Amino acid sequence: MRVVVASKNSDKIAEVESVLGSLGFEFVRGLEWDDVDETGDTLEENALLKARAVVESTGLAAVADDTGLEVDALNGAPGVFTARFAGPEATYADNVAKMLHEMRDATDRRARFRTAVAFVTPEGVESTAEGMLEGEITTEPKGDGGFGYDPIFAVLADGRTLAEMPESEKNQISHRARALKALVALLTD
Repeated sequence: MRVVVASKNSDKIAEVESVLGSLGFEFVRGLEWDDVDETGDTLEENALLKARAVVESTGLAAVADDTGLEVDALNGAPGVFTARFAGPEATYADNVAKMLHEMRDATDRRARFRTAVAFVTPEGVESTAEGMLEGEITTEPKGDGGFGYDPIFAVLADGRTLAEMPESEKNQISHRARALKALVALLTD
């Protein structure tokens, strides 16, 4: 089956293709589609919006995700606004800087990444799954790998940030990997 990863983020595309590689999909890159407004109230709604729009635009099956960072000291924020935490045109560095600023006096640094993935076919079949990774926000960036908030998200079970882990290790335990593995289980049942 030919599948499009419904993202324009090359880091995310590579991670999704790596985890879903066992399904035998032929991943198609280089296609264009209009940006999708993430107007959903939940991560699952946003993932479905993106996957449906890409199916409609390309005529191919699509897998999409939406990821939220939920920080206890910020009452679960930024949640569905994670990618736009520092504004609509924010870079990874902008979002990290804003998070560190918001957390500067926090003693409770617990957080979790939550990812919802959606798989939609041109025939209208839809499947969704979720994955979560518990951690905490560090006081400063650590590590050179990963992307997004990875340099300031320390995994509770390990103590290292996602940016300190080799990509192959991160892809085994990340929130996105957990969601994608749950999706694989649904699709192979």
